[in-house]
Amino acid sequence: MRLCRLWLFSGGLFCLSLFSSAAEPRWVEVRSPNFSVITDAGAGRGRAVALHFEQMRAAFGVLMTKGNVSLPVPLQIVAFRNKKELRQVAPMFNGVPTELSGLFQTSQDRSFIMLDMSVDDPWKVVFHEYAHQLMDGNLSFHADPWFREGFAEYFSSIQVDNKEALLGKIPNDTYEILKQLGWMKVSDLLKVAQDSKTYYETGDRRSTFYAESGLLVHYLYDNDLVPKLSIYFDALQVQKKSVDDALQTAIGMNARQLDHELRGYQASHRSSHRLVKNPVAIVAAQFTVRPVSVTDARALMADIHAHSPDYKEHALAEFQEILKDEPNNAWALRGAGFAAMERRNFELATGYLRRAVELSSKDARVHLYYATLLDREDLQDEEDTDRIKQELETAIGLDPTLADAYSLLGFTQAFSGELEKGTANVQKALELAPQNERYLFNMANAYLVARRTDEAIAIFQNLAQSGDSKVAAQSSRALAQAISLKGKAPSFERIREGEAGELRQEPVGNSSAKDEQLPSRFVKGKLVSVDCSKAPHLVISVIAGKQSLRLHIQDVEYLVLIGSEKFSCDWKNKNIAVNYRERDDGNGDVVSLEMQ
Repeated sequence: MRLCRLWLFSGGLFCLSLFSSAAEPRWVEVRSPNFSVITDAGAGRGRAVALHFEQMRAAFGVLMTKGNVSLPVPLQIVAFRNKKELRQVAPMFNGVPTELSGLFQTSQDRSFIMLDMSVDDPWKVVFHEYAHQLMDGNLSFHADPWFREGFAEYFSSIQVDNKEALLGKIPNDTYEILKQLGWMKVSDLLKVAQDSKTYYETGDRRSTFYAESGLLVHYLYDNDLVPKLSIYFDALQVQKKSVDDALQTAIGMNARQLDHELRGYQASHRSSHRLVKNPVAIVAAQFTVRPVSVTDARALMADIHAHSPDYKEHALAEFQEILKDEPNNAWALRGAGFAAMERRNFELATGYLRRAVELSSKDARVHLYYATLLDREDLQDEEDTDRIKQELETAIGLDPTLADAYSLLGFTQAFSGELEKGTANVQKALELAPQNERYLFNMANAYLVARRTDEAIAIFQNLAQSGDSKVAAQSSRALAQAISLKGKAPSFERIREGEAGELRQEPVGNSSAKDEQLPSRFVKGKLVSVDCSKAPHLVISVIAGKQSLRLHIQDVEYLVLIGSEKFSCDWKNKNIAVNYRERDDGNGDVVSLEMQ
């Protein structure tokens, strides 16, 4: 087996791995109750890393008064024995890997924390980012940047040893930055938005923002005011009160008074410290250790690259090189399938992921990836939909914290007629990741299909204010459609209240009141043509796998249309997902139509 794979990166040579050829593998995985640490720095260092993260997780639970701490995206910790090895995954700048002691890398489906174990303190940077991920999985309210960054600063300053964690010590850097660079008014601090220059542009004002945000969070904890923040954000974001009025409602003072209090707090250099003892069940000596093969370690490095903007273009080739040496390596098959899917080479991805499913029946990510692949295919029939649900249910059974699996399962169920199950599963995803806007968008669309328009509108209204311009634009379009549907069509709830007799002659969605009791079917396929000769009654011709369908839209004005602002009679050869109720002749009536 070769010891090193060479690739050309931005004018320089990059070595995929620096693995030993010793008979005994020097890579090991240490597992604690909540973490996996893969390291080549020895089992002892691996246990120490796992213990640090268990302590930080417990400290977060204390700070947020939560007994059960959720992590919305699966996390893998990798502890390298030296800087040279960490450099192989470090972000690139001007064609050269950056020098750092710790790195947090996150994406939709997978997060990595990477540490250089040769330095004294690799923790601060990664704990700051780890705090953000914990907030995403546990905050029930949407926090503004000052709290998110301030809490992350507070969290990253926690000091731990083998027995306890010390919370609340204000770093000397905070005092020094505010002394040298000056202050922001609290009223300005609280108004900093995610897209503002203060937040995203490097410079003195950004440094002040981080330091002052951290100091404010220390002040709030020391004065037992953190529990009142949900009142503040509700008053600000839901009730649309001013910053001054929201502060007055929550903590009984306005921004000017809080500014005075905060400056006095800084000048006094007083802060409250608290100790958090290690949970009784967290004993490093009891963490399990297993060897990791050289090939698996190479696959891990390729997996990190597959999730990195700087290296992802080369990841598929790295996985393929590994598979030449070991064709049935489960980690490499899973990674190759993911990398091929990211390139939209679905045929190649299918081959890898099918083999991975056969070999890795207990790997939740394999089943999630395979379900995601089937969901992305252009042509999909009812059998494919059932397989998607089966794979997702398997993934959830293996990892009940896999939020992405709940969200996709719920979305698939809702659009295949299982509305109650669908909304329950998307809600479970939101319980695991309350801040995830994709899950919220899926929930709103599920409500829209169920004609629960008021609930859909409320979600779309919030998402239309998102800091993500793409989410905001999509949600604004969906909001306009939901408002239009509410104004034009009676709801299912009204029919159930006994008004069916009065409404029977009026279009309700695209089906009659009697049809509402019939099960829906769901397919993905190609919209081949549209017959608008009897508008507003339309007929669309759809090919889904080997099946040809003629689906009726009783009145296009009441169609639940997702992914487009307006229906067009000129559409041809469009990828769609359609939810319909079957007729006796094998065709059907459209309930909802999603343009893809």
